[in-house]
Amino acid sequence: MGHFRSNVRDIEFNLFEVLGADEATGPDGPFADMDRDTVREVLREVGKLAVGPIADSFGDADRHPPVFDPATGSVTLPASFKKSYAALRDAEWWRLEAPVELGGTAAPRTLVWAVAELVLGANPAVHLYGTGVPFAGVVHRLGTESQRAIARHIIDRGWGATMVLTEPEAGSDVGAGRARALRQPDGTWHIEGVKRFITSAEHDLSENIVHLVLARPEGAAPGTKGLSLFIVPKFLFDLETGELGRRNGVRAANLERKMGLKASTTCELSFGAGEPAIGYLLGDVHDGIAQMFDVIEHTRMLVGVKAMATLSTAHLNAVDFARTRIQSPDLARRGDRTAPPVTIIHHPDLRAGLMLTKAYAEGLRALVLYTARWQDEIIVGGQRGLDTAPARAVNDLLLPVVKGVASERACERLAHALQTFGGSGYLQDYPLEQYLRDAKIDTLYEGTTAIQGQDLFFRKIVRNDRAALAALTAEITGFLDSLAADGRLEGECAAVRGALADVNGMVDAMLEQHRAARRDPREIYKVGQNTTRLLMSAGDLLVGYLLLRQASSALARLDGGGLSDTDRAFYAGKPAVARFFARTVLPELSARRSIVESTDNSLMDVPETSF
Repeated sequence: MGHFRSNVRDIEFNLFEVLGADEATGPDGPFADMDRDTVREVLREVGKLAVGPIADSFGDADRHPPVFDPATGSVTLPASFKKSYAALRDAEWWRLEAPVELGGTAAPRTLVWAVAELVLGANPAVHLYGTGVPFAGVVHRLGTESQRAIARHIIDRGWGATMVLTEPEAGSDVGAGRARALRQPDGTWHIEGVKRFITSAEHDLSENIVHLVLARPEGAAPGTKGLSLFIVPKFLFDLETGELGRRNGVRAANLERKMGLKASTTCELSFGAGEPAIGYLLGDVHDGIAQMFDVIEHTRMLVGVKAMATLSTAHLNAVDFARTRIQSPDLARRGDRTAPPVTIIHHPDLRAGLMLTKAYAEGLRALVLYTARWQDEIIVGGQRGLDTAPARAVNDLLLPVVKGVASERACERLAHALQTFGGSGYLQDYPLEQYLRDAKIDTLYEGTTAIQGQDLFFRKIVRNDRAALAALTAEITGFLDSLAADGRLEGECAAVRGALADVNGMVDAMLEQHRAARRDPREIYKVGQNTTRLLMSAGDLLVGYLLLRQASSALARLDGGGLSDTDRAFYAGKPAVARFFARTVLPELSARRSIVESTDNSLMDVPETSF
């Protein structure tokens, strides 16, 4: 058996028994063809593909990574990886994410992200090279009539696509970028500059790559407001037929040597060095940062799914090992030289670690699908002419939590999953060391965790006047009230209620610090010390809430009886993990709230030389 352990059973439980995702697939909705049976069949088929051909090259492509030719700026991927990528392309599940107008299949976002989990968990780089499909959707949605033909070529001809923001000296400060765009008499633009850390910027999986590039037109304002978004293909092409012409003036200058995720190419791109890099202004409007956020929001969700998927397969690998690895006698018989050794899952400390990893793997999956459920509401509500602004606000609030918390918790718990294997986990005999190396990037790209925390507070809470947070608070409170009559979950409900109060208390304190900054600008430093703490606490609150929802659904199924031993064990695990998380993690939020409320600026007064 290969490295990947899928959890289709838990995906289906979340979709159909907890979140009611099939409610968005009614006969009069945009996903009428995606009933429950169809969704289950899709998940089963993708699951088989993921465990087999997609996962097959996971280790080999890491040991034999892509090769860069500096003379031509080209990159060659290993044959094993090309086979995995071809298997996914040939199966055509990417149509679930393509616009219907371009040959796609109308699918709810809950299914799209569930499918993404399976592919990302099996071999994340395979999924990353396939982002041409969703990026084509952005071009189709925001582009001019003629530019929509470009989107069709990306889909029909299987072209790759990239998002090109970061520059060597600007880093996360996108507004400091120096890449410039010069208008030409024929209406095209010449792009000049250097971009760094560009995922899938060069490879030999497709005949062409379309770059979506942020650059500043000559004379435009400084900062992010002066940026525009341009379509810059690797090869120029006939707009009607898609037939390739000459090479454009954009080339990979190098291939980064990375800690992990080696099969995914990360390149520095040079625009306009030696020959013009011809680009087309997306939509013929100078609205680059807003347009790029369409792409960024997709990729932030993707990164959160990737992190969660890796954590899930790591946990299931660790459980398999812990149930078979025999070492040391039971702790209750310590000192008894006649006591036989037991499997390590009997040891309390290791068992606690496994249960915490289970909590985050299953809780973060629930968070991803819960967020996707809001995205389905937006789509369905829009079709029905409803006001989708409240749902959009909640989705916006959840995105930095999905990306930031999933990536951070995955790294933490992957380290413990590796620890379960002891010294063997440090070897390439098992996939854990690669999981850990591959997942660290998730806390860094598409906005670091610190950026996600600032986004959550400043943009999604302050700018939104706390409305989305209030909506979530009302939902969670209503659910807790609905469980008041079931004493079996009384302690868990109390813990989630307390965590909810703590998160809102943190927000109260930070809003007061934010208001105080109008009088004394240094007061904003207090907020800055706590944005990541708030982000992680919001994530723990949501994980605790969703684990409780799972526990409630599972108890109802257990009450009904008639279950197989396998199903009974599955459902019994849900209240167990919700109880564990409520007792061991959620109480920490009270201490974090106290820290936020008592924050001063003594940290900011420490001389740099004292660090």
